[in-house]
Amino acid sequence: MKTYKNLWDKFISKENFELAVKKAIKSKKSKKSVKHFLAHKDEFIEKLRNSLKTGKYKTSCYKTFKIYEPKQRIIYKLPLYPDHIVHHALINVLGPIWQKSFIKDSYACIPGRGLLGASQKTMHFIRRNKYVLQCDIRKFFPSINHEIMKNIVKRKIHDRRIMRVLSEIIDSVGGNTNLPIGNLTSQWMGNVYLNELDQFVKHDLHCRDYIRYCDDFCLYSNDKKQLHSMKSKIKNFLEQNLSMILSKADLKRTLDGIPFIGYRHFNGFILMRKKTAKRLKNRIINIIQHKDFNELSIGQMASLFGWTRWANCFNFKKYFLNLAIQLNSGWFVKKYLLRM
Repeated sequence: MKTYKNLWDKFISKENFELAVKKAIKSKKSKKSVKHFLAHKDEFIEKLRNSLKTGKYKTSCYKTFKIYEPKQRIIYKLPLYPDHIVHHALINVLGPIWQKSFIKDSYACIPGRGLLGASQKTMHFIRRNKYVLQCDIRKFFPSINHEIMKNIVKRKIHDRRIMRVLSEIIDSVGGNTNLPIGNLTSQWMGNVYLNELDQFVKHDLHCRDYIRYCDDFCLYSNDKKQLHSMKSKIKNFLEQNLSMILSKADLKRTLDGIPFIGYRHFNGFILMRKKTAKRLKNRIINIIQHKDFNELSIGQMASLFGWTRWANCFNFKKYFLNLAIQLNSGWFVKKYLLRM
């Protein structure tokens, strides 16, 4: 395994923090806190770099809130300064290193990959396999063990000062487990954590057709017994090596359709899952009824376009067209439905 040393100077450089700021404030320049930061940017950056050099940097207090789509999760929120900037500065340096080690069939939160790629690969696997073992990890982010996480990172990152900053972020929520959902670093380190599983499935179990999106993953085969055997070995690996438990491990026929990443995949066509369609309906109905078009609704509409673009959902689009007509919302039809 290739290791990386002497990363600190690249991380702490002014150029890296300028780039981190640019990424952190993207699409947020209208916020009052961002405007204040930009008015004193050079001063804030220098102060932040000094706190990191002297080892005084500490993660700010988290604000938390719950979301219930598709299931209940606690989201952790940190301020732009200093935390978002530090996280982006770290990922500027560590992201390319970690990405080199990821398998090509891991899709979540990796630049250049995403839902479309995962969906297309799922269709490819369905066409050439009769069976799928579909698995999900119970409470993935809250179950990530801090010491295991640090030990995995240390194998590749041999820079004491970088590890000091990473360890501070990993331990910032207290306890022995949990990486806070909402942190950029958590997205990346979650992939680093489950890359251990990816490598085990590909190189120890020799599974050719495997795909993972965050903590949801599928193994495909034409041999039922092979998948049953893999199921037992994966369960043991997760429990013994990563301190994780499977919440689901279902063996199914691909002919019956595979519910994965918000779609239901069949050999020849793709449908949106009922839960996904219901969630999108509720969001868009609220926009149509209240003509509530703001920064949040822009994102919701973009999400709708993304979901509908790659699925067979004529009736879903027709539903919104009829609703918009009933509510006399021609503006919605003209501006959005015709683009779907």
